[in-house]
Amino acid sequence: MPVEAPSAEKLLDMYARMWCIRLFEEQAEYQSSQGKVMGALHTYIGEEGVAVPVCAHLQDTDYITSTHRGHGHCIAKGADISRMMAELFGRSTGYCKGKGGSMHIADFKLRGNGQVAVCFFGDGAANRGPFHENINIGAVWKLPVVYVCENNQFAQWTPQKDVTLVTDIANMSPAYGIPGVQVDGMDPLAVYEAAGEAIARARRGEGPTLLECKTYRFHGHNFGDPQQYRTREEIAEWSDNRDPVKQMAAHLRDAGILSDEQDADIQNTVQEEITAAVRFAESSPYPTPDELYKDVYSYDIG
Repeated sequence: MPVEAPSAEKLLDMYARMWCIRLFEEQAEYQSSQGKVMGALHTYIGEEGVAVPVCAHLQDTDYITSTHRGHGHCIAKGADISRMMAELFGRSTGYCKGKGGSMHIADFKLRGNGQVAVCFFGDGAANRGPFHENINIGAVWKLPVVYVCENNQFAQWTPQKDVTLVTDIANMSPAYGIPGVQVDGMDPLAVYEAAGEAIARARRGEGPTLLECKTYRFHGHNFGDPQQYRTREEIAEWSDNRDPVKQMAAHLRDAGILSDEQDADIQNTVQEEITAAVRFAESSPYPTPDELYKDVYSYDIG
């Protein structure tokens, strides 16, 4: 079933969210370099063209699961960037009260009816047992799930081609009897259309889809990664010619939806929101010692 073309308003909102991810991640890297964000930091820069168009189809009650690069997923789903920044800063006003940090931002919701779950994962996860176990049971039970592989071609510091003969993850879908779709992850509109079809299929009760988005991260696996496994020329080729934010802007301009003035306003507004988020985080208190054992799950082993 064809996906309805997004409205001009939705396209502009998607563009603004892509900029929000880009600038949030740049600010997170800066704050990490200043010692204000502790622990590993994995940015989503370069992959904005996947999460934003996918999540544009989701409702507030739908779920997503995330990966190392979860900031982009959270922003795409509509998370509050001030609470996100506070979590990175380890403050009590963060989503996980400052206890989770960069890799564990989450906003737990109650289950309802007619919901869809989107599972984001990288190409490296496709070589692991939990991926195959999960996709198999999802197929058997016809769960309303869309498995979105953000294939950025590197599992941490290892090129995908060095560890698997099957570099097109979508080709794994026939083994589980579900549709497999491959799309250019640097083209937000192509992702929007493919994700819309997969999510609608899940809502109709027709089971999961494996959606592979061929993408590329512009920065290292984590902040400080020397990136000895790829060349500067390769990175420049992708960032200069395939940037999903630039591609989205070009489409909006060609369609007469985005003017230079609007573009500047969007970027300035997002930058002000990021600055406000940093101020919120810096002014928020750290968790107190009595919070140490709160929100910790436990069970009686008898």
